[in-house]
Amino acid sequence: MVCLVESARGTIIRLTKLSDTSLIILWMSEEEGLLKTVAKGARRPKSAFAGRLDLFVDAGFQWSRSRSSDLHGLREVAVTDYREPLRGNYRDSVVAAYFGQLLEMVLELNHAEPEIFALLQRGLAYLTEEGGSRKAVLHFEKEVARLLGLGDGAERGILDAYGKLPAGREHCLDLFI
Repeated sequence: MVCLVESARGTIIRLTKLSDTSLIILWMSEEEGLLKTVAKGARRPKSAFAGRLDLFVDAGFQWSRSRSSDLHGLREVAVTDYREPLRGNYRDSVVAAYFGQLLEMVLELNHAEPEIFALLQRGLAYLTEEGGSRKAVLHFEKEVARLLGLGDGAERGILDAYGKLPAGREHCLDLFI
């Protein structure tokens, strides 16, 4: 059995503990869209992944595609942007996390969405440079709805199509009252 190693560039939008030593990483990548990988041993102190897997990190990465599940094996990560200013500000981190929650809700796994990937990159760059705002959140939602063909009314379009908005939205918007 031959394991093909594939490469992509992406942003980590969620980290989930799988075991005492392993993590599940949800990436938004240009080539694959939403992609879940497992980093075995990533939580060990001397892991090859130490210091490379954190929220909103932009990186090139290699993985082996699983034949039996949506969890693919992460092989290598080369960080290109840690986005330190974003992760150092609570409000901006909450907004960035909401962007990830929204994409996770509306996109399918392993389906390339280069325009939405580009939107996420622009959104995170804006948060890093300008900081979060209610206007930024609403604009991101509007653009996601437009790119998905849900019309101009972002909140209504997403609600009609998916029946809900991510749970983090209310908290995110409350930060700007």
